[in-house]
Amino acid sequence: GSLRGCLKHAFHKSCSLHRSYKSTSHECIFRIPEDWTRVGRIAPTEKLELTFALRQQNVDQLEHLLLLVSDPESAQYGKHLTLEEVSALVRPSQLTQKVVRHWLQSHGVTDCQTILTQDFLQCTMNTQVAEALLPGIEFHRYVRDGISLVRSSSAYQVHEDVLQHLDFVGGVHRFPPKGQDLNEVLTKRRRSGAKFHLGNTPATLRSRYNLTAADVGSAQNNSQAVAQFLEQFYHPADLAEFMTLFGRSFQHLSKIDRVVGVQGAGKAGLEASLDVEYIMSTGANIPTWVFTNPGRHETQEPFLQWMLLLSNMTDIPWVHTISYGDDEDSLSSAYMMRINTEFMKAGVRGISMLFASGDSGAGCRHLTKGENSFRPSFPASSPYVTTVGGTSFKNPFKVTYEVTDYISGGGFSNVFKMPDYQVGAVEGYLKAVSRLPPKTYFNTSGRAYPDIAALSDNYWVVTDRVPIPWVSGTSASTPVVGGILSLINDQRFLKGLPSLGFLNPRLYQLQGQGLFDVTDGCHLSCLDEQVQGQGFCAAPSWDPVTGWGTPNYPALLAALVLEK
Repeated sequence: GSLRGCLKHAFHKSCSLHRSYKSTSHECIFRIPEDWTRVGRIAPTEKLELTFALRQQNVDQLEHLLLLVSDPESAQYGKHLTLEEVSALVRPSQLTQKVVRHWLQSHGVTDCQTILTQDFLQCTMNTQVAEALLPGIEFHRYVRDGISLVRSSSAYQVHEDVLQHLDFVGGVHRFPPKGQDLNEVLTKRRRSGAKFHLGNTPATLRSRYNLTAADVGSAQNNSQAVAQFLEQFYHPADLAEFMTLFGRSFQHLSKIDRVVGVQGAGKAGLEASLDVEYIMSTGANIPTWVFTNPGRHETQEPFLQWMLLLSNMTDIPWVHTISYGDDEDSLSSAYMMRINTEFMKAGVRGISMLFASGDSGAGCRHLTKGENSFRPSFPASSPYVTTVGGTSFKNPFKVTYEVTDYISGGGFSNVFKMPDYQVGAVEGYLKAVSRLPPKTYFNTSGRAYPDIAALSDNYWVVTDRVPIPWVSGTSASTPVVGGILSLINDQRFLKGLPSLGFLNPRLYQLQGQGLFDVTDGCHLSCLDEQVQGQGFCAAPSWDPVTGWGTPNYPALLAALVLEK
């Protein structure tokens, strides 16, 4: 049979799944991010590890179930599934498993591991075998900042008989996004002569969001997690020092309960320290896990590895906060759709997934002929996660009301349609706001984000045993919201109620109840004549800069616990 299909999992949307063209896939050339340097071809005998995402069954039914168990008005609300039940629902058909395994075995690929849900296979093979299995690819080694990766810049073809059984192959094209360098941000703030002021510590956050010393975890079966993918490590000594300095006024834990994966040695990453210190001081006294790069092989994708772990562990924390994202336009639809299914699998089990909305405001994509558009980020734009934006204090010298943080990521997906749960809120915003950016800059019918927000400006973090001020970004607000949701789960468990799970349907039904509405300020976007650096602006009720606003803990607790 003919070889068809440029399975594209990286960089141009123009090169999605072509089902029927005769030529080879030269048109599918992938942009290698500029900060990666190619250092040479991989030897034929060198080992690679590739991840095959097998086509799942009953994805529509999974989505239907997710919405039922997440909607307080449904009789199924809170009746979450076990991993075994999820597995029975979505497990690839016998035919899919047989075809993919036969294809791999016919190329001599036998060293494969599967997971409980059987919808991913991870296989080890040498380069020569991988390049025969996926004709068209050529593996090279790339380096950036001392990290090396093995990837292909050319597309590959898969026989059409196999193609219909695969969503994508991981470890071939996608490069990890460059995380915000918090050290660079610090240097900029210092240079700008940022005046010394209050700064955010657990005390200011607990004061602003109305948490008392008694608002700490006590339920037996509660836990929360942060996940880190960008070669970031936290140091236990930093966490202990942070709690000594900033945690004296409330009961807390000073140690991580469990590390999943292998922590690297070397210096602590600011990002990792920030995540751990603030989820554990907001969601105080709640056992916390850290998911970290699992002994990374050069072909592995750490984000994908984490998704596989979730589908292979029956017992995982109830709230996960993740500060990670990539431009939507740098990823294929097939890949994002499949990652969405993985989020649905988590949500239907009662797990809350929180993602940072990003630190580029509405973003900016430079199109042809000098035209621009805003640039949404994924997974922030996924309809199946809760996305967290950022705010700052109106008066930085005291705990006052909040305004938008101009970096707060937000906007409208170009890939995912607006989910039903948010249509009323978003249409309300689009009608009420008199000055919107031009319609050519954003997709008014796309999934709009963020959903919620918290302070994201001027945090104190202990890293390498030193307290450092001025750390900012939605990677600060996300663990704070995560910790607050963990405290609410704690109270629910004490009352015999199930976990919050996928929060969005409920959050939008509350229409801002239990939250401080942020109505002041705009975020940044394209520096051009039309929008002049301004994206969307905050407004009463929901808006695409701060979502519904920031948590007022006692009111939010009452709204989310005083019910069935």
